[in-house]
Amino acid sequence: MRTKTQLIATMMLFSTTVAVSQMKVREELPEKYKWNLSDLYATDETWKEEKKRVQQEMQQVVSYKGKLTQSATVLLEALELNSTLRKEMVRLSSYASMKSDQDTRVTKYAGMKQELQQLFSAYGALTSFMEPELLTLQEGQLDAFFAKEKELTTYKFYLMDLLRKRAHRGSEEVEKVMAYSSLMSGNAANIFSTFFNAEFPHPEIELNGERVKLNTANFALYRASDNREIRSKVFETYFGKLNEFQRTFGAQLYGNINAALFATKARNYESTLNRALDGDNIPTDVFHNLIENVNGNLETFHRYLNLRKRMMGVDTLHYYDLYAPLVDKVDLAYTVEEAVENILQSLQPLGTDYIEVSKRAFNERWVDMYPNEGKRSGAYSNGSAYDVHPYILMNYNGKYNDMSTLTHELGHTMHSYLTNKKQHFANANYSIFVAEVASTLNEELLNDYMLQQIKDDKIRLAILGNYLEGAKGTLFRQTQFAEFESMIHEKVAKGEALTGEDFDEMYLDLTKRYYGHDKNVCIVDDYVKSEWSYIPHFYYNFYVYQYATSFTASTALSEKVLKGTDADRKKYLDFLSSGSTKYPVELLVDAGVDMNTSEPFDLTIAKINNVMAEMETILTRMGK
Repeated sequence: MRTKTQLIATMMLFSTTVAVSQMKVREELPEKYKWNLSDLYATDETWKEEKKRVQQEMQQVVSYKGKLTQSATVLLEALELNSTLRKEMVRLSSYASMKSDQDTRVTKYAGMKQELQQLFSAYGALTSFMEPELLTLQEGQLDAFFAKEKELTTYKFYLMDLLRKRAHRGSEEVEKVMAYSSLMSGNAANIFSTFFNAEFPHPEIELNGERVKLNTANFALYRASDNREIRSKVFETYFGKLNEFQRTFGAQLYGNINAALFATKARNYESTLNRALDGDNIPTDVFHNLIENVNGNLETFHRYLNLRKRMMGVDTLHYYDLYAPLVDKVDLAYTVEEAVENILQSLQPLGTDYIEVSKRAFNERWVDMYPNEGKRSGAYSNGSAYDVHPYILMNYNGKYNDMSTLTHELGHTMHSYLTNKKQHFANANYSIFVAEVASTLNEELLNDYMLQQIKDDKIRLAILGNYLEGAKGTLFRQTQFAEFESMIHEKVAKGEALTGEDFDEMYLDLTKRYYGHDKNVCIVDDYVKSEWSYIPHFYYNFYVYQYATSFTASTALSEKVLKGTDADRKKYLDFLSSGSTKYPVELLVDAGVDMNTSEPFDLTIAKINNVMAEMETILTRMGK
């Protein structure tokens, strides 16, 4: 999965944005704010015809069984066919998935998604002979093949990486079983997604004399209210409703962990963590060092929390205060058009070509902007349709954070676009480990641009505070999530059964430690124990830590983009075009940052403290 994410704005602009964002019927939204999926397939019927064609053509792969190692020519033919078929299946999957995400209640598109899962599984079974055959190749034989068929070098990284993983691949029969197991392995995540997005009975709450349904978009909107009573009520109501389904959410997450454990054992890995990281050849030390470094710097996090408490003027900071505006009477709100203008201006350091493609994304309906009833929550960029262009799903609510999320997802989109343009499909995918660098660097550029424009102390505080919000949400919060994942996977690996109540207890204890509950830094109310239950990323298995590592990498790289030479900027753009031609850690070294050292983390902590120092100076100057 690929994978947040203006000048002074007024309350009047904000109220206009809210009015649009509260439209409940998708058909009422202006077309220009909805993505155009006909760029993928003109109609659903066209999609069905293409799927039928692919089903027929994929039978051709079996003709290569037993022949892959005979000659370089035959090997190239087989790999090219495999690549073409996978490219077309991914495009089919993208269409079905995004159609479903428009309104998760529509069973037709949920069914189309299931059809593609079955298609991938069937294709996996058909091609189950390929990797076992390829694993009989020796490096010398491969070198001879590369010398004879120059085009075969397109697949060199894939083939050499496969040999590296030789110990974790099985016989044809084992690979066939693993392919069929995909029919079950994603069930927990699918059930969670369907239940939470389409059937979960989101609570209703009375706010300012009106009944409001606390769906995901409205929860995100109202938890940021400047009214503390509203925030408290919204958090308690939302998490309270989640807690009513504690057993269901617990069973789903436990099932997902067991599926990961099955694959881990079947693939002969020491742990689910080792298996998750080995795909990109990332040392587990990178994961453990992140958790150790963050835990060793919780004082910096607590400094931020104390700064928030000071700025909000409250005696005691609560968890429900963490999304409220930092600066009184400064509501950083932007229409979509204002957000787009600010984003494009902020991206100037990346050059004209980068800007022009970004404009296309906004002008040619690559973006699905506003929330509607049944629409998937959150935001993402889908760049997997290789021959078309990437798409962005948003749930835009008009806040600064929404603008930041939009440029975040645009970073992913540009990464996909540039890679797809330069690399063969076989090398066009890229790891989340590097994907989040592109997105978070865009956020850094936006913050820098906004700070250049704004001199007013209160608004400057708000922009600086937004950076700290990003650090809180991306570095500290995601590392907390990663540590929670590590805890629950380790327990299941030891044979322990976990229920929703167990998840509650572990999550609450961990959250209290991170937020300094016992030190009275931030009070974590008991209902926060349910927060884990609506986080979809826990179904991705050791995915979230990469947000944190990417945040530190992007901090280091943003300095080079903003203050370095043209050569530094070219290195970064080359990085965005590199796809999967090298392992992620090596790609980042080429871009100018070494994740094997503590330097990126140390630079990030230093920047966070520098931002807080500037904010504290401004507050003192303002007499606060």
